[in-house]
Amino acid sequence: MIKLKKALLIIDRGSREQEVSVELQNICSMVKFKAGYHYTDYCFLEVLPPFIEEGIKKCLDNGVDCITVMPYFLYPGMKLKDSVKQTARIAHISNLKIVITKPLSYHSLMTSMIVDRINYIKNEKRILYPNSICDILVIGHGSSDKRARDAFIYTVNTLKPIYRNVDFCFLELDKPDIEHGIKTVLQKRPKIILLIPYFLHKGAHVKRDIIKDVNVALGKYGFKNAFMAKHIGVDRKVVDIILERATEAESRRNDFL
Repeated sequence: MIKLKKALLIIDRGSREQEVSVELQNICSMVKFKAGYHYTDYCFLEVLPPFIEEGIKKCLDNGVDCITVMPYFLYPGMKLKDSVKQTARIAHISNLKIVITKPLSYHSLMTSMIVDRINYIKNEKRILYPNSICDILVIGHGSSDKRARDAFIYTVNTLKPIYRNVDFCFLELDKPDIEHGIKTVLQKRPKIILLIPYFLHKGAHVKRDIIKDVNVALGKYGFKNAFMAKHIGVDRKVVDIILERATEAESRRNDFL
């Protein structure tokens, strides 16, 4: 039996920040090493190339027989739908053997990674408060799509049994915004606030926008005992989710086995 040469292609939203490309390159390398794909790569839905069509072409240029496409998004929403539609259109027109996975949302490892980020910042800053004393504010991007909000709140709710209090807010496009999120936490008289940027990459939002809004809000309310954890970034658990989603999608197609 001839073994198929498979590719895994990650579709990210897109960013001009170099750190984003580096993170995606590292994720692709880890996926290739762990799962043995013949070829792994990433492309972008928008902002700058390589776009989806070029990403698929590069897979084919590397001699693969079939492509597993991973929409690399934390939530369902318009960007996810756009990436799936574009991929499906290209596959149909070119008669390609392509499967599309589910995104990263609704997975227990996302909760685990947030807990990891919180533990890391506590160790780094020598925060001795037990989890039962810590207040958590999870900062999402925000979307006009209700399904994106629901997926985000689902993950937020999984943290609530672990910490004294868990609230959420959004950078843009949804409410509450960051100032109101911090105000809500402060009304509960926290000893400490641990802020979690629930973002995949160290893009402009994580590097600048969130920090600016958080600093303005903390300055307005005069609260100083707050610390920002890391974004999701490069993580073995992200790779595990990608491979689990890929296996699920591939198992539905006999010609991928």
